[in-house]
Formats: sequence, C-alpha cells, structure tokens
Amino acid sequence: MTTQPTLTRTLKLPSLVLFGLAYLTPLIVLGIFGVIAEATGGASPSAYLVALVAMLFTAHSYGRMAVTYPVAGSAYTYVRRSIDPRVGFLVGWAILLDYLFLPMVIWLIGGSYLTAQFPSVPIGAWIIGFILVTTMLNILGIKVADKANYLLMAFQLLVIVFFVALSIGHVVSAAGAGGLASTEPFFNDTSSFGTITAGAAIAAYSFLGFDAVTTLTEETIEPRRNMPRAIMLIALIGGGIFIAVSYVTQLVHPGGVFEDSASAASAIALQIGGRLFGAVFLAGLVVAQFASGLAAQASASRLLYAMGRDAVLPKSVFGRLNAKFHTPVVNLVLTGAVGLIALFLDVATSTSFINFGAFTAFTLVNVSVIFHFVRERRAGRRLNPVSNVAVPVVGAVVCAYLLSRLDSHAITLGLSWLVLGIVVLTVITRGFKVAPPEMAATEKAAV
Repeated sequence: MTTQPTLTRTLKLPSLVLFGLAYLTPLIVLGIFGVIAEATGGASPSAYLVALVAMLFTAHSYGRMAVTYPVAGSAYTYVRRSIDPRVGFLVGWAILLDYLFLPMVIWLIGGSYLTAQFPSVPIGAWIIGFILVTTMLNILGIKVADKANYLLMAFQLLVIVFFVALSIGHVVSAAGAGGLASTEPFFNDTSSFGTITAGAAIAAYSFLGFDAVTTLTEETIEPRRNMPRAIMLIALIGGGIFIAVSYVTQLVHPGGVFEDSASAASAIALQIGGRLFGAVFLAGLVVAQFASGLAAQASASRLLYAMGRDAVLPKSVFGRLNAKFHTPVVNLVLTGAVGLIALFLDVATSTSFINFGAFTAFTLVNVSVIFHFVRERRAGRRLNPVSNVAVPVVGAVVCAYLLSRLDSHAITLGLSWLVLGIVVLTVITRGFKVAPPEMAATEKAAV
C-alpha cells in the first residue's frame, strides 16, 4: 500500500523568521521610498510607524490562530474554522490576489530594475529568468530554498547597512551630528494625518510576509511554539528596519518632491555613495527581489495546496504533492505561469490588486479571534479577553480603515474579484444549500 506524501517538518524559528523577512524584502523600503514620501509629504517614517502598529495587532491575532489551527492555509483556514466555511472561502479567494499576484509583481519590479540598467535586454527575458530559477529552487524543496535564502538575505542586509551608514555620513557632513535628530521626517508642514494614513496603506505592502509565513506551519518544527514567535519577530524586525531606513533616507532628502519618485532611492544612492555604490545598490535590489520571489511563490503554492486538499479547488490538480520532492509542483508551476502576465502589465496596475486582498484577510483574521473567543466561552473554557477581544478589535478597526484608504482603482478591482468569488462559491455550494468542503487534514502531527 502506497502512502500519500506529506509536507516535511524541517523549519525552526530562525528559518521561519528568515523566510518572513525574505518575503517582506527589507530593501523594498528603498524601492518604494519615493512613492511613500510623495504620498505622505515627506513623512515616510510615520507611514511605516502607523503600518507597524496595525501589523502588530494583526500579527498577534495570526499568532493566536496559528496556535489554535496549526495547519497550512493561513487566513483561509483561520476564518473558515472560526467564523464560517463560506466566509473562509471568500477570504481565501480575496487573498489569492495577494498570494498569486505578489510573485508576479516582485518579478516585474526586478525585471524593471535590470532593464533600466541594461536597456538592450528586453524586460521579458529578465522576468522569465526569475520565474525559471525561482520555480526550480522551490520544486527541489523548502530546505533548498531555505539555504538559498540565507545567502540572499545576508547580501540584502549588507546593502541596507551600507546605505544607512553612507546616509548618516552624508547628513553629518552637511549638518553636523545634530542633523541626525529631527522630527521633520515624522511630521512637517507638507504632511497631515490624512497623507500619513494614505501612505501607511501603501507601506503595509512591505509587511505582507509576516502573515505568509503561516502557510509553512505544516513544515515547521514545534509550530504551536515557534509560529507565534516568528510572526511577531518578523513584524517587529521588519518594521524596525523600515522606520530606521526611511528616517535616514528622509534626512538625506527632506520632503516628498522628486524628479521621478519611482527611482528616488537610486538617485539618493548615487548622491551618498557615487557610481560604485549605485551599482552595488542596484545589485542589492535585484537580489532582494529574487529572495522575496522565492518566498512568495512558496507561500502561494501552499495556499493553493490547502484549498485543493479541501476540494474547494480541484483536488486532483491542486491538492497533491510530488512523491519525490514532497512539494506542490503543479501549484509552483501554475504560480510561475501567472507570473508571465507581468510581460503585459506595468508595476502600478499589478500592485493595485494586492493590498485589497491583504487588508480583507487581516481584518477578518482579527474578527476570527473574537469568534473563537465567543465559542470557547460558550463551551465553558475561559480565555484572556484582552488578548482575544480587545487586541483583535483594535487590529480589525485599523486594518478596515487602511483598506478604505486604498485608491478607488484598487478597491474596484478587488470588489470585482470578490464578486467573481461569490459566483464560484454559489456554484460549489449549489446555491448556498450546502457548505463548502471541510478541511480533510488533521492536526495530529502538530506539536
């Protein structure tokens, strides 16, 4: 009798944090610095601070749910089990925008950087190269991707350290040591609460990795202990990096006016370090995009696997693991194929999908903690009301508010996708007469 292959538990806390940070791509704070500084009126650190506060409340809720339901599936699993299977399906459907399109956006941004430097090479060649290498590493297994991440993250963090050091040196040489202490990057005459929260809605894009790491629960050693810690550490470390880097960068270039906001950080890198560091900075951005794409594709394939295993998506296609590599090969190839859409899109259009799905999932994961609390109380089990009600209420309100701060184009696209999801749900539930298929996986292996 042949045994069905299962996901293998190999990841410890450091590897989880590394995967989450790779998904965050710490260097992306510089890649989108100009966009956020422009939106906030030169107060980008405040935007990241607001986003961090929202993410910490939500990270707490993800940690609570990861302990309660230590299986792959992330927000999709948490909501369907705590609130309702139909609502869970719609959350999974909404977050597919995030998981499926994020690798595509990452590869597109990486291709854009390289095409700007090497205009004779078409962007399609770079995108296809990213997709092929990333897909192959992920097919070989999470352990191979894990080892690659150590090298990629080390180089990325090195570039950040040099950028911050050169920025500090530039500020000190221009204004003395006193120039390093300023409130202007946090609030100034051209910024306001409205501009800062609008910037925070964009900045939250940088935090997406802390929730994506929960899709690796079934490949984590001691998930009930390590997953909540990893989620919080990823949010805190990532947020700290984003605030510190945006602060010193804003000191070098006060305000939010740029010749080209999309390439503002590249111009600043040349300003503080000359052509040599400008080239190193470009290499760092490309490496960061590759590392992030590696983690993003791995997480997307695990979400598809969880939904296929439930038979919400066709189980024979999405709910299978490769017998040799113990990885969801079909899902990885599909995610790579979706990435080819980047050949026909620009960065602005492709990213407009992502935050809608992310904020929808964040809001409902917070709500799912409250539902779980109510169920446990009815069953006679008492949980801490601060951790299980007060904190998630704040998280849900903040995330819902940031969702409302997205531009109308993103909201329209997101709602259209959600309507399509309702149509699919109507079909698979025979007009809402039956519930979507229940999760077939057990939690017996989670410790």
